[in-house]
Amino acid sequence: MNKLFFIFLLVSITLCGQENTEEVAIHTTLDNWHKAAASANFDDYFALMTSDGVFIGTDATENWQNIAFRKFSKPYFDAGKAWSFSSLERHIYLNDTNDFAWFDELLDTQMEICRGSGVLKKSNGEWKIAHYVLSIAVPNDKVDELVLLKKEADGILKQSLKVKQ
Repeated sequence: MNKLFFIFLLVSITLCGQENTEEVAIHTTLDNWHKAAASANFDDYFALMTSDGVFIGTDATENWQNIAFRKFSKPYFDAGKAWSFSSLERHIYLNDTNDFAWFDELLDTQMEICRGSGVLKKSNGEWKIAHYVLSIAVPNDKVDELVLLKKEADGILKQSLKVKQ
């Protein structure tokens, strides 16, 4: 009976350790990505994204495909003034085969608290960010004020998007 219990315990620890290993690797990837931006390290930052990666920014017009995002952000990195995000809280979710993950995180940023969420893919043993969405977190009791601030600009953008349809 004791042997069976220890075998079960060993298998359980091993299985839990595999998932934790993947989660640790994902945390490391995301932390390193944020650190690369904070230190304006362009090469390290983009090395942690897939070649077809997407970055969705806080502005409604910011849907950056990888190449366009590189071009947009290069001057900021070159000037040593990229952005600085640090995770306050993060949740990671993995698929059954541990090669695809999604996450959400609260971030401390120059815009105060923001939310990041995204998707990572594991390729050749490395986790890469395939899709990232950044949004500004707005307390519910401040939404009406924010809506008033953005109403005019959003109206113009909505009209231009309707014309494109």
